[in-house]
Amino acid sequence: MTDKELVSKILSGNQLYFKILVDKYQPMVLNTCYHFVRNKNDAEDITQEVFIEVFQSLNKFKKQSKLSTWLYKITVNKSLNFIRDHKKRRIFKSIENFFTYGDKSEIEIADISLQDEENELKQQRLIMLREAIKALPKKQKTAFVLHKYENVSYKDIAEIMNTSLASVEGLIHRAKINVQKYILKKIDKNQKF
Repeated sequence: MTDKELVSKILSGNQLYFKILVDKYQPMVLNTCYHFVRNKNDAEDITQEVFIEVFQSLNKFKKQSKLSTWLYKITVNKSLNFIRDHKKRRIFKSIENFFTYGDKSEIEIADISLQDEENELKQQRLIMLREAIKALPKKQKTAFVLHKYENVSYKDIAEIMNTSLASVEGLIHRAKINVQKYILKKIDKNQKF
């Protein structure tokens, strides 16, 4: 069944199909929320809010775009609203974890022991990387996280963020440069002591 058929069945009043929609997209929504808020319980709460909004506003879904893109847009907005309301929470997962540990889950990564000096150095780098991402402007963070963590295409990011493809390319490019500058500045500062 295509997403358009699924939406049509839900809008015709058959609520069983809404459960099918939730089952199909819940992992994607939960994963995206988690990459923004970095807390499983908060991500689950936001995921529930996303599907409540989807249920209430499904009749507003424009079938010209993909359902997944529309869901990403709602998910990103809900996650950013949560972050704005809860600034003290950690925002982003480390990109180095993404590249270093590949398909391992956050729980498996947390179980890795950091006992020797090499692992302590890696941990310091991860902390710097998290700080660098946290310091990015909001739009750069959003584009960067969607692209690096969720593997969302530039085109879909443009639609999610209501901006042009060129803007997305620029945001991601500037985000990479800003992360590098932040880390280099931090390393340079630490080496002076």
